[in-house]
Amino acid sequence: MRVLKSQSVKTRPIWELLMKVGSIRCYVSSCRAVLLPRFGGPDVLELRTDVPVPDLKPNEVLVRSRAVSINPLDTRMRSGYGRSIFEPLLPLILGRDISGVVAAIGASVKSLTVGEEVFGALHPTAVRGTYTDYAILSEDELSPKPASVTHVEASAIPFAALTAWRALKSTARITEGQRLLVVGGGGAVGFAAIQLAVAAGCHVTTTCGNQSINRVMAAGAEQAVDYTAEDLEVGIRGKFDAVLDTIGVPETERIGISLLNRGGHYMTLQVRGEACDYCCFFLEGNIFLFKALLCFNIWSD
Repeated sequence: MRVLKSQSVKTRPIWELLMKVGSIRCYVSSCRAVLLPRFGGPDVLELRTDVPVPDLKPNEVLVRSRAVSINPLDTRMRSGYGRSIFEPLLPLILGRDISGVVAAIGASVKSLTVGEEVFGALHPTAVRGTYTDYAILSEDELSPKPASVTHVEASAIPFAALTAWRALKSTARITEGQRLLVVGGGGAVGFAAIQLAVAAGCHVTTTCGNQSINRVMAAGAEQAVDYTAEDLEVGIRGKFDAVLDTIGVPETERIGISLLNRGGHYMTLQVRGEACDYCCFFLEGNIFLFKALLCFNIWSD
């Protein structure tokens, strides 16, 4: 990484220099990044120390990474998912989620300031991802990081929470008083979905392993069924206005659809044996298939 500075200026943190200059030119010209030069297994990834950092567009933000997370989308892209789109663009920088500090802002950015702690996620089709010391995101892809969470914790939130939000609010359009079943409430998307649905005034039932029972109940679920010890079809009570299936195997798909009220939504992260962004079946006489955006995630520091 090279930091450019005038010899007549006393050395200061990069955000102090950028705050005074206020331009969209990046003072960090290169940095470390994990590149994907070709598709394959984990061994194809390369750590490089001199990856260029582009100048910012007016609506963009340069973020100094403090933590990033690993999503299934990243591993699938590494293995060749979307090859026809991404192969001409190799090498890529993978990664979607990030938590860090604003190092520079574009000329039109108004809601964020240099030195502010932020977290967010890139669009799934981004080719310069977050596995780098300095990532570039648009202003609307970032939010201030709450002081109550660490950077590692914050980096695990955006992609999973946006997946849950898109499924529940944009597709199923859940409303107060409705009943929601979350299959796999102990995972990242499922746990986010429980909290979002409870905040919207929904009645939530979920399935999870025994180790997650207390956590999902504390998050607001009214019933938690241990899939390792109970028959789901016997243990789950009643019908639902929406089902979010984060497991997506044939058995959970069959059970989920069978538990829908007429006009309800069945949404899954899997389709035909492949993890997808998420898909939705709308049950109203006929079943329709929709393709939507984003995937569940896991995290690491």
